[in-house]
Amino acid sequence: MKTIGLIGGMSWESSLEYYRILNQAVKEKLGGFHSAKCLMYSVDFEEIEKLQHKGRWDELTDIMIDAAQRVEKAGADFIVICTNTMHKMAPEVESCLTVPLLHIADVTAEQIKIKGQKKVGLLGTRFTMEQEFYKGRLTKTHGIEVIIPYEEQRKIIHNILYKELVKGEISKVSKNKFKDIISSLSSRGAEGIILGCTEIPLLVKQEDYDIPLYDTTDIHARAAVELALRE
Repeated sequence: MKTIGLIGGMSWESSLEYYRILNQAVKEKLGGFHSAKCLMYSVDFEEIEKLQHKGRWDELTDIMIDAAQRVEKAGADFIVICTNTMHKMAPEVESCLTVPLLHIADVTAEQIKIKGQKKVGLLGTRFTMEQEFYKGRLTKTHGIEVIIPYEEQRKIIHNILYKELVKGEISKVSKNKFKDIISSLSSRGAEGIILGCTEIPLLVKQEDYDIPLYDTTDIHARAAVELALRE
């Protein structure tokens, strides 16, 4: 079994889900007392959040490169960034490593293509929804059309993420707002919805929707297990 290197803490609530899914998936595949071989470097999200909203992405890139190199030095065979937004600097991080980086958008795209879907809605932070590093990769590399919520809807999602979900707060009112936004994307032609922030699955569950939801936390973690167990 390869050792999975995790960069977490963005937020720790979603990193906790990564750890749970990794170990659950290994147990499902190998049985017995098996669990995942993994290492995690967990950042202080207070520092990350402030730099994000100040647009200081160069400093954030330096932090992510340092974290990835620490995990690689500790013995990781490949790297997993446990958040969607911080894949903004994935190319820079990857270029400073000698081990692979498992990109969250790529493994999500594979699941979308398995379902034969061509057009999906994307939910996430404003950075993920509005900038090209994520939806551009889905379109240019994988041929998937991506639509995002309207401006006011993006503002609502972003505020729920940073004011509630990263703090572990779950609100029925916010859950209903997500339902309305997902319904809006569906009416605009989305065949599925990417939950493109690793906190969103804390609030949005597939059993509440008819449209397919792509839980990037679950997809990414399970893809990491597949890679770890590959011969």
